[in-house]
Amino acid sequence: MASDHMSSITGLVGLSINPCRSLSGSSSGELSGSGEAQAEALWWGHHLQVALVNTVAFRGIWQKQFLFTNSQNLPFILSDGTPIKVPMKYQAAEVSFGQLRTGSDQRYTVLELPFLGRSLSLQVLLPSERKTLLSSLEAQLTQRHLASWDTGLHRTRMDIFLPRFRMQNKFNLRSVLPAMGISDAFNPTAADFTGISVEEGLYVSDAFHEVRIEVTEDGTKAAAATGMVLLKRSRAPVFKADRPFLFLLQQVHTGIYFTSYRYEGFPVRCY
Repeated sequence: MASDHMSSITGLVGLSINPCRSLSGSSSGELSGSGEAQAEALWWGHHLQVALVNTVAFRGIWQKQFLFTNSQNLPFILSDGTPIKVPMKYQAAEVSFGQLRTGSDQRYTVLELPFLGRSLSLQVLLPSERKTLLSSLEAQLTQRHLASWDTGLHRTRMDIFLPRFRMQNKFNLRSVLPAMGISDAFNPTAADFTGISVEEGLYVSDAFHEVRIEVTEDGTKAAAATGMVLLKRSRAPVFKADRPFLFLLQQVHTGIYFTSYRYEGFPVRCY
């Protein structure tokens, strides 16, 4: 039964997982697949018996890829007004775009870029005013408000400038899961894992969630272009993400949003 369940999981997410591999020592290379996600080498104490480790690695390929020859280092203004240079990719394309307002009358624009196959899309939210804090905009993105994008976005041909970046975050879920009602698993006296192990006294001591997202010209790692490029002037509207913005991943046919992220232009998050 356990092997059948593991097979169904690997079939859904396209990963190869060895469920019998010990977590002690290095587990590098045990997790791989279409996203080329790999489990990093982890050192676990010899008393650790059960840990929850969830890694989400996303690297999508654009439906219409950006050209590396059009990429160049351009100014990006941090939230405190400091200018830096970030690698910025460019393309002219017909996309879904809209100029919207929140309930408190904060104006922002939304750009939707589909990934190959059009089953997933990246939606970028850029505040219209540079002084708008991402936290205040993010707080108003209710499910009802997101649903309004179905009628608020329209097909528009635009000049698009978007940073190339890689983000990685790791969260400790030890305090989050009990707040959601999952508490017995962390209690040495209440935990019951007899369904997956004959060993008694098992409980979860730690739970981690790690997210890695890459946004590049074509969705795969490659060397960046080094030369400066002069782009022809155009009368098309311009979407230029040259200041902090939010972005969301959406499953197109269901309308489900996975989560939201912030890009604030720190050099450590660009490459």
